[in-house]
Amino acid sequence: MSGTAALTPLIEAASAYYRGAGNFAWRFARGKLKGDPVYAALLVHGLLAGRTSVLDLGCGQGLLGAWLLAAHARYASDEPDAWPHGWPAPPLLRSYTGIEINPREVARARRAFMLDPGSALQIVHGDIRAVDYDPADAVVILDVLHYLDYSAQERVLQRVRGALAPRGVLLLRIGDAAAGSRFRLSKAFDQTVALARRRRWVPLSCRPLRAWQELLTGCGFNARALPMSGGTPFVNVLLRAQAA
Repeated sequence: MSGTAALTPLIEAASAYYRGAGNFAWRFARGKLKGDPVYAALLVHGLLAGRTSVLDLGCGQGLLGAWLLAAHARYASDEPDAWPHGWPAPPLLRSYTGIEINPREVARARRAFMLDPGSALQIVHGDIRAVDYDPADAVVILDVLHYLDYSAQERVLQRVRGALAPRGVLLLRIGDAAAGSRFRLSKAFDQTVALARRRRWVPLSCRPLRAWQELLTGCGFNARALPMSGGTPFVNVLLRAQAA
């Protein structure tokens, strides 16, 4: 099975977790997993290969956890061609902790995983600026930090650095504020989504890509940038960072 063909059963398996969480949760999961290139990239490029404990900051309804569980189930399946030839093995999660401030998202995530007690997923309702971080060998922050002010961004990254195990990895997706009209479109979209979710206007603290890289360096990381907006009108970059 080709990589492209493999995505459809993966999307269906991951989104199936949300059937018990309501029609909105299920439809959102299917649409997001299909339309956001970061989920396929995590598997195709093995960005979390070999990681067993994942901390997902600003996890929403826990899509990353569902995606990784579905991926490992496909990988371990006896079904012919269940896993694409050439793709690295997905991570086998021993623990996944998602932290989310929106109570509606937390409720959807908890309903999604309540019937799978063996999955070792934990969804914490709280603010990533304040909740304690358990040790992890991978931390994922997708499209979250620009909702915090600049000083809070730095504090969160310093706390992530302290929580990561030796040779741990941080995956941080950001928008490049130096990217002109495409960035302005991304920013307008994020502010609209935030307004719908929080019922108030939320200022965004954005940075050019180079400034994000400098911030990571100052917090003790070495980072490399991967474009992560293919197939979308946005200008997102995934920074893969490890302790310097």
